[in-house]
Amino acid sequence: MAGNSQWDAIIIGGGHNGLVCAAYLAKAGRKVLVLERRHVLGGAAVTEELYPGFHFSVCSYVVSLLRPKIIRELELAKHGLEILPLDTTFLPLPDGRSLARWEDAGRTYDEIRKFSQIDADRYGEFGLAMGKMSQFVGPILEMTPPSPTSRNPLELMEFLKLGKRFTDLRNDDRHNLVRLMTGSAVDLLDQWFESEPLKATMSGSGIIGTFLGPRSPGSAYVLLHHYMGQIDGAYRAWGFAKGGTGGISLSIANAAQAYGAEIRTSAGVQKILVSGNQASGVVLENGDEIHAKTVVSGVDPHLTFLRMVGKDHLDDEFSTNVKRFKMRGSSGKVNLALDRIPDWTCRPGTEHLRGDVNIAPSYDYLERAYDDAKYGSFSRRPFMNIVYPTLTDSSLAPPGKHIMSCFVQYAPYHLKEGADDWPNQREAFGKAVVDTIEEYCPDIRDCILHQQTLTPWDLEKEFGLTEGNIFHGELSLEQLFFLRPTAKWARYKTPISKLWLCGSGAHPGGGIMGSPGANAARDLLRSGEVS
Repeated sequence: MAGNSQWDAIIIGGGHNGLVCAAYLAKAGRKVLVLERRHVLGGAAVTEELYPGFHFSVCSYVVSLLRPKIIRELELAKHGLEILPLDTTFLPLPDGRSLARWEDAGRTYDEIRKFSQIDADRYGEFGLAMGKMSQFVGPILEMTPPSPTSRNPLELMEFLKLGKRFTDLRNDDRHNLVRLMTGSAVDLLDQWFESEPLKATMSGSGIIGTFLGPRSPGSAYVLLHHYMGQIDGAYRAWGFAKGGTGGISLSIANAAQAYGAEIRTSAGVQKILVSGNQASGVVLENGDEIHAKTVVSGVDPHLTFLRMVGKDHLDDEFSTNVKRFKMRGSSGKVNLALDRIPDWTCRPGTEHLRGDVNIAPSYDYLERAYDDAKYGSFSRRPFMNIVYPTLTDSSLAPPGKHIMSCFVQYAPYHLKEGADDWPNQREAFGKAVVDTIEEYCPDIRDCILHQQTLTPWDLEKEFGLTEGNIFHGELSLEQLFFLRPTAKWARYKTPISKLWLCGSGAHPGGGIMGSPGANAARDLLRSGEVS
């Protein structure tokens, strides 16, 4: 329905970043409308009942990166957010051994000592070093990236402040930071540890969601990115959201609505209205027009600019830079409804399963999985990060039943047969995942009641993630900070007047963090465009 602008801002996409942005704008008294294409809120941070009685975190499945400041300022606990900590990280090995890293430092020390006394002694020190790096990088997540070419004294001052913080670090910490920003996960971990199983399982955090192997430069930063999460002030702490990951999105949506925002589902945006290089609203998939003073996109840069804006409204340089912004989806998801927990032959019981399970027995295993992807195939023996959320939150499944959530790497969007061949490959991909689990849990197939297999193609078609990239663009060095998504436009504003970005394709990137949405809202309010 066309008409005069009644909205200060339209937010495209009801993912967690779009909802965070909407909540902050509404809290500041602005009239905000959130438009979500799907029937349910959350984007990739969503809970859905896929099988009667089983409520799955369909895509994103654990939380840690959500900024404490956002939780506090939006009063998310009051609006339903509850985080249940993960107790352990478990690594099964093909030879029957296993390694569990617990919240209890003493138990972890004893576990690691079975593989290496040196590593057991160094593990705590490594955690402290990564904590320091997280404390250095943490404030950067909440700042607007200064432009290196700017002559604005305020922006230049931001660079000087960063430089001073770097020089104030101890020599060892500076060296660690440089390694983290430029090196591979293998290079970093090899400098600390000697045990292959410990190093391999830890390196998994450096490849999640990327088209990188553990030996690829840049994977060390991705490892740090996943290390920066906090729960109750503890770094490297991960947890489940009560009610599934969708509970996070719904708590933010509840906050936004409490502040006065309006949210509509089943309201997909087809086009951003642009006239005279200025955004004025959107056209919905049903043909309705909605006008606003400002449009804020929570979807990825490719979808925002190349599809919703269109190249006719972009200059050639910017259009080319957006096209070069690497998506390269590399992961899939397999969700299983279980009649019971399968038996892990290397370690009976379930105590060690109240966290995540890594299928990452060695560097070579991970590199072979990456090799499959490099040549256009899904990994026949993939890296997996597996969780049983029902061991922590029994409300997600019927009594005695369970959910097994499997994040799978690698599943390249660009198959050698072409991305459109993924529907033909989906069943084989899902079978490879279960086959791999079966090597550790011989009775897994007897436990499965229902299986959902999501390929990168499915993530694109169903959730709007271009090429299935879970971070809205790869977290590689050339796509971070003042280069995200492009060198001249990394400050949430875009070349189109009155059009802003608030999704993970903007600084500081992906994960259930909320910083892109909060930062964009802050800068938009400061700009006066929604006053």
